[in-house]
Amino acid sequence: MSTGPVDMEAADTGVVDTGPVDTAAADERLRRWRLVLGGEDADGTGCTLTGRDAAMDGALSSLYGNGNGKGGRPRAGQERSAGLGASAPSVARWLGDIRTYFPSSVVQVMQRDAIDRLGLSALLLEPEMLEAVEADVHLVGTLLSLNKAMPETTKETARAVVRKVVQDLEKRLATRTRATLTGALDRSARISRPRHQDIDWNRTIAANLKHYLPEYRTIVPERLIGYGRASQSVKKEVVLCIDQSGSMAASVVYASVFGAVLASMRSIDTRLVVFDTAVVDLTDQLDDPVDVLFGTQLGGGTDINRALAYCQSQITRPADTVVVLISDLYEGGIRNEMLKRVAAMKASGVQFVTLLALSDEGAPAYDREHAAALAGLGAPAFACTPDLFPEVMAAAIEKRPLPIPDADADTGGPRR
Repeated sequence: MSTGPVDMEAADTGVVDTGPVDTAAADERLRRWRLVLGGEDADGTGCTLTGRDAAMDGALSSLYGNGNGKGGRPRAGQERSAGLGASAPSVARWLGDIRTYFPSSVVQVMQRDAIDRLGLSALLLEPEMLEAVEADVHLVGTLLSLNKAMPETTKETARAVVRKVVQDLEKRLATRTRATLTGALDRSARISRPRHQDIDWNRTIAANLKHYLPEYRTIVPERLIGYGRASQSVKKEVVLCIDQSGSMAASVVYASVFGAVLASMRSIDTRLVVFDTAVVDLTDQLDDPVDVLFGTQLGGGTDINRALAYCQSQITRPADTVVVLISDLYEGGIRNEMLKRVAAMKASGVQFVTLLALSDEGAPAYDREHAAALAGLGAPAFACTPDLFPEVMAAAIEKRPLPIPDADADTGGPRR
């Protein structure tokens, strides 16, 4: 005898509750399964979508429709077919729909899927399309890769989209970066006769432990150690050396923003170099990261050795210089020469940092042999998030171990 709908959550545990069922909760579960499955796969739910739910299902089916044309969500290994059409008006309407029905984070994922899987990149060359999209780092990377093919009528709209993303990133990252690095610069210039407000108490106590007076339970600080006050003169030189191959798009965007932030600090002399098989110095454009980004050319080969040779030629004070190589390390140049350059820079006193990525997505595919070789030279390669980057730079400036995330500990660096 049927006792009504089965509680699926209870069934998963092997216990079936035959008591009263919360009908509203059961209907909501069926609704969600209907939206997830779509098409033929959803027939077994017995749930019919109406109104807003039907519109959401239509937007999903347009992008993820299955090969039978009936709009179901794709299963593993199943071919997808586009339901958006190849015209800008239909895609623009779809973009408007998904922004209405889904949160921003989901919209960005669906946009990336539409661009990557349905070949809609060409439509981004039309101004009305750019005005309809939800701008994010990945969209900026796509626009930069299309830069050379972009008509003049679209370039101003594209620059406006890129500028919005860049400004949002600067708001998120600039204040913390400046504060963290200013503190690191101060600490790297310690003085032995500090004013009271400049005393580094932790180091002062450690240096005077032998002067501890048990009867008074105190330490007599015969030697004071203090922070140096940040002056207006340049204290450190930073060279950002960025691989602009297509897989590094998000890293190029973040590095350009950080380059502009570092360039705004008077005590840091910042240089930004991008490379593929050629090397381009974009330092004179660092006052506007949008100009920097449109000066890049995503794609092409990779010659890390040539890029490092140029960076090495620009170093004037090795002991006060930090070189940051951002690359997946797939070297198309002379491998042994690349490694010799890194070893020579480190021997001269340069702090060398290797980042496999500067993004929120973790390490991409990278050359593990080259990563291991760099780790052997004392320059472990690891992926770095934008939030961690200020701490990495502070550690490099202070010449202390880098805060390498535990997930990247196999690259040979110290663990955090």
